[in-house]
Amino acid sequence: MELPKQLFFFFLTLIFLSGLQAEARVRHYGPTKLFVFGDSYVDAGNTRKDQPGSWKQPYGITFPGKPAGRFSDGRVFSDYIAKYLGLKSPVPYNLRKMMPNNLKYGMNFAYGGTGVFNTTSKNPNMTIQIDFFEKLIKENVYTASDLSNSIAYVSVAGNDYNYYLTINGSIQGFPSYIASVINQTTKDLIRIKNLGVKKVAIGGLQPLGCLPLITSTSSFQKCNETFNNLVAIHNNLLNQSITKLKQSYKGGFLIIDLFDSFTSVLNHPKTYNLHNELIPCCLGTSQGFTCGDVDNNNVKKYKVCENPKTAFFWDLFHPTQAGWHAVYNKLQNMNALSQLRN
Repeated sequence: MELPKQLFFFFLTLIFLSGLQAEARVRHYGPTKLFVFGDSYVDAGNTRKDQPGSWKQPYGITFPGKPAGRFSDGRVFSDYIAKYLGLKSPVPYNLRKMMPNNLKYGMNFAYGGTGVFNTTSKNPNMTIQIDFFEKLIKENVYTASDLSNSIAYVSVAGNDYNYYLTINGSIQGFPSYIASVINQTTKDLIRIKNLGVKKVAIGGLQPLGCLPLITSTSSFQKCNETFNNLVAIHNNLLNQSITKLKQSYKGGFLIIDLFDSFTSVLNHPKTYNLHNELIPCCLGTSQGFTCGDVDNNNVKKYKVCENPKTAFFWDLFHPTQAGWHAVYNKLQNMNALSQLRN
């Protein structure tokens, strides 16, 4: 029995519309704007082109196919947070005038190499990044209504500790320095919240002892537990601080557990089709050179692995896009991201 043509098209239209409604339900994920602060783990293009790394070959070879200001071969963690929220990646602050139509998704204020305090990088530290944000609010680029349905993600991925070591800070003095970093981080989170942002998320510190910069001393064979024990101090103090903030503000703050998610992926790389998990894909060919470096004759002084999609680390500090994707998947499996949408 055949349906009359008009009835057939009626049912077809119903199916199409229900599909659109289903897609709308899937794509509507709570906050309508994402504001990002921090360092190279979330920088999507703020760092200047004359600085090392993110704007140089071979960065960006996986996505978008050329250097685009991300410290990876492709996407970084802020891209995956935006994806989870159903948003486009927020426009980098330095590029905001070039992409005015994208301001509606939020903004990325993160700069590679920075910390909550000043570091060896001349880029704006966390305090100055929040200053930029506050200025835009005063200029009414973002209204109170915008902020009331927004979320901020803050990355504090260890540049303060790297700087502490470069100025010959002692291991004995590390715990008290960690406490000062957490104290300043807490002030920054409160400031962002008091500007009107509905929810503020911060990444827990990843296992610094597993970064290739550290594991190079063991030929990339094992993580350094001394460093990871110091990371545990950071994360314990951060947990205590966030617990107090949640009590004071009746919610509004959360931690994304990068330590456990990184560790799990590194301990079970084959689950994510990753190999040689501690070996960076892009590495300098001799001492004094690193990924993206060239000599005075513009000759490449680095080598890139055959397939970045099977490597967890891109360079001495940063995951590949595949690495970040694996961490993102693990966080979803841990149900660690669901609070971002509420």
